[in-house]
Amino acid sequence: MHYPNIDPVALSLGPLSIHWYGLMYLVGFAFAWWLGRRRAARPASGWRGEQVDDLLFWGVLGVLIGGRLGYVLFYNLPDLASDPLMLLRVWEGGMAFHGGLLGVLATMGYYAARNGRTFFEVTDFIAPLVPIGLGLGRIGNFINGELWGRVSDVPWAMVFPDAGELPRHPSQLYQAALEGLLLFIVLWWFSSRPRPRMAVSGLFLLGYGALRFVTEFVREPDAHLGFVALDWMTMGQLLSLPMVVAGTLLLVLAYRRATI
Repeated sequence: MHYPNIDPVALSLGPLSIHWYGLMYLVGFAFAWWLGRRRAARPASGWRGEQVDDLLFWGVLGVLIGGRLGYVLFYNLPDLASDPLMLLRVWEGGMAFHGGLLGVLATMGYYAARNGRTFFEVTDFIAPLVPIGLGLGRIGNFINGELWGRVSDVPWAMVFPDAGELPRHPSQLYQAALEGLLLFIVLWWFSSRPRPRMAVSGLFLLGYGALRFVTEFVREPDAHLGFVALDWMTMGQLLSLPMVVAGTLLLVLAYRRATI
């Protein structure tokens, strides 16, 4: 199969170009806000609609700042040493999920302390709101023809414009389906009933970490990094392992405390 070669620019208005990738972020944030409003409207949710608005503001801030910092520190640290201003040139692209996660955790911790809530009370609430945005971000990667998969002979393998002549896994679509849609379905179902504090957050960390670890086996490693450990482990897998461990610990602690 040949990559459909979608124009990454969704709309041009004179000198202004609106890219599909940026639109995916906007739609993802809009979905998070809408889903958050729905969760807040549940009986005895403990949340009000206007509080969801505040959460969205801090969440967007954490994603943008953390995502950019993570990309530079985890994937392009040598370039930062020679060109510190690259950190500010966000229009050139470059965001990292694990950095965005750390950024969101920081801003949610600030929100919790400022509003008299516990950290996990906040993260349990927002965890099911995140995966749809993650999936849409991977759709944006696919439209950009970037972050493609490894060479493959499966019938649906694609020849990406900038990846040579050999067909590759459309790993962006795998990640959109697993880390986006599947993880959302699991978390939304899991959080639809009362769960012990920390359980929803733990399931998010475990679920995303495990799914990202698996999909990295068919995703091409970053060219400038290659395999970073054991001659087979990518940076994405290395950064996902702590998520799996932390998520498992949170789930165990949540249910152990609930039975005491």
